[in-house]
Amino acid sequence: MSNRDDLLAGAKKVLLEKGYARATARDIAQASGVSLAAIGYHFGSKDALMNQAMYQAIGEWGDQVEEAFARAGGDLPAEERFVRIYDELVATFDENAALWMASFELIMQLDRIPGARELFEEALPQARTGMVDMVLGISEENVDRDLEMSVGAVLYSLMAGTLIQRFADAARTPTGADLARGLRRLADALDGKPVGLSRRSPSTD
Repeated sequence: MSNRDDLLAGAKKVLLEKGYARATARDIAQASGVSLAAIGYHFGSKDALMNQAMYQAIGEWGDQVEEAFARAGGDLPAEERFVRIYDELVATFDENAALWMASFELIMQLDRIPGARELFEEALPQARTGMVDMVLGISEENVDRDLEMSVGAVLYSLMAGTLIQRFADAARTPTGADLARGLRRLADALDGKPVGLSRRSPSTD
């Protein structure tokens, strides 16, 4: 690998081990086996390198999700496909917890770290169109702006919200079936149909 590739690999390693905020240029240089000066030469700054490492790591996670779904069987009816995908997403959250904790750190500092907001401004449209591709089977190049900002935004919000719930209350993380059922009930409510309340079982206390 080139020094640039070594730096990216080292930055991803440090990102997962120490998080975004605690990572130092010296940590990255040691992890990559490349000099401190090379960080400035190839990326301009430690923050720019870390931003690129984050972007690459999240992209690799997306590839992991797609591969997991393909192994599980991608040619499924629409609702079963939706359920399977969100269940696969939850499984990858557990395997990549360090990555998501680091991404939360970065989000909380978007206006303090040069280039961080631009990173997310570039990544979010790709995330929304990618979710449409994965869930609906519409290739990203055929996802127009309206589909991205309606269906894509809803799918991404469900993913991000489920991720937060997984970290905060793992025992009660919604399943793919829960989310599908919730979308149906919400659609009924938006259409003016009675949704009804789930009846709780009588207390046994």
